[in-house]
Order: sequence, then C-alpha cells, then structure tokens
Amino acid sequence: MSDALLAALDVGGTKIAAALVSPDGAVLARTRRPTPADRDGEAVLAAAAEALAELAESAHWPQVAALGIGSAGPVDISRGTVSPVNIPGWRGFPIVERIAAHPAVKGLPVTLAGDGIAIAAAEHRYGAARPYRNALCLVVSTGVGGGLVLNNELHTGTTGNAGHIGHISVDFDGESCPCGSRGCLERYASGTAIARHALATGWRPPADDASAVAVAASARSGDPLALAAFDRATRALAAGIAATATLVELDAVVIGGGVAETGDLLFSPLRTHLATYAALPFAASLHLHRAQLGTDAGLVGAAAVAAALLEP
Repeated sequence: MSDALLAALDVGGTKIAAALVSPDGAVLARTRRPTPADRDGEAVLAAAAEALAELAESAHWPQVAALGIGSAGPVDISRGTVSPVNIPGWRGFPIVERIAAHPAVKGLPVTLAGDGIAIAAAEHRYGAARPYRNALCLVVSTGVGGGLVLNNELHTGTTGNAGHIGHISVDFDGESCPCGSRGCLERYASGTAIARHALATGWRPPADDASAVAVAASARSGDPLALAAFDRATRALAAGIAATATLVELDAVVIGGGVAETGDLLFSPLRTHLATYAALPFAASLHLHRAQLGTDAGLVGAAAVAAALLEP
C-alpha cells in the first residue's frame, strides 16, 4: 500500500473541501464547494457528493485506498453520524453510510473524525507535533477545537469528541455557552470572542470591520483595548491548556487556525500566562508550537485518519 493515495473530505460550516493526499501528506488534487448550511441535510450532502464526483475525475483516483471524513462536531464515530452545530440540517446525520454509498466511493473503507481530531492527526503525522508522544493540537478560529495524541496514538474517545477543549470551563460562574455550560473556553478565546469583547469595552473598528482580524491590526498599532482583548483570550487559553496538561501530562501544544495566524500577538502573551497557570513542574515543561499545515490541516488530517485503516 506504499503507493496508495487517500481521499479526504473536510466538512465545515462555510465550505466543504475534498482532496487526494499522498502517503507523505502532500495534497495532489483538491476541490471545494460552499456549504449550503441554511438548507436541508440532503442539500448539504449533495454539495459533498459533487465535490467527491469532481475529485473522482482525477487520473489519480484509481490509486485511492481509503476515504477519511473530517467534520465539524459533535460527531459520533461509533455510529458514523455528525451533528455540526453550524449545519442545522445535519442532526445525527449518517454521513459515513451516505458517503460510502457514493458511486465513486463504493468499496473503499471510510472513516470519520471530528475536525479537531483530524487536525491532531495531521500535525502528529506530518507537522509540528511529530516529535512528541503526548500532544494537544488546537484550532483557534471562529470557535476553539482540539484533539489529543496520547502515547503516540490519537485519543478519540468512544464517540470521537475527546480533546474538545473549547468546552472546558475556565470560569465556573462565567458566560453562558450555547452548549449549555458556563464559562467555556470558546466564549473567551475564539476569534469571535476576541472581537465581541473588544467591542464591549469600547474598541471602535476601522472601516466598519469588527472582525478579530481588525482587532489584531489595532493591537499591532498599540491600541490598548485591542491588546487587552488578546490578553484576556490568551489568559483563558492558558488556563484551558494548563488544565488539560495537568490532567493527562502533555509534552507539547500545537496551535493553528485563524487566530494563530496573528503570530506573536497570540503566542507571546500565551507563553507568559502559561508560566502562571501551568505551575506544576510536569506541566511547566510544555513545548508550545504554531501549527505547520495551515489551511490544509483538515484535509490532510482526514487523510491521516484514513491511513490508519490501512496500517497493521
């Protein structure tokens, strides 16, 4: 199977991407469709099916040995279903069964992973987490997701949602979260939360751009309110990371996603706050890295999970 390729499907709230991935993690062909998240479940499936049909036209398709699906969660890998919060038409949707029935896919093994687990698989197999036996891989973007590698293996949990650090509570009396809990990390450290907090404290966006990208630009210019919004986010992130490291004893943390693209604006205060929150000696030695696979992490990760099906 050394020459075998992997097919990957990455399903998110705004886009559905598909790719052919080589054994060394290189993307050989790709396509994407906007996610019709405001339509019913069959319309979303149709978009995914179209992407796979286009991919199957590649001359490389006969070399495909397995298909991996990475999806926004929650997922249930034991049942092959997904219920993405930002795709209302999919609730308990049997994505593995339906994708496996696609004419181009029939006969191929199909596996499912949550998007955080997929990114952990990508970074551990090909990226910044490769040297480590125990790592937490995070995506800090519109939300906060994550996946765990423990003892050199992906730790998925029974349903595939282990490592979902965005819904660790970092403030027991904090903001209500749509998940039903309070004080969830995602409510403080996501790009959405950074922009929301900056606006609430009086930051005024330039050119009516109230995104986290605009907050980052203001912070780089020295705006104290924008800097404070990033400081708050990194304190929350440090608390969540330290709690996870204390629980399972990690070697490294790898962070990707749009907010990580701000570089030192995120990583510099995060290192400072980790020194406070990760106080015990076994947690204080954490290695902190920026993710290496960028926007391809979801696709490459889905393929990495599929590759595990082919290994002894």
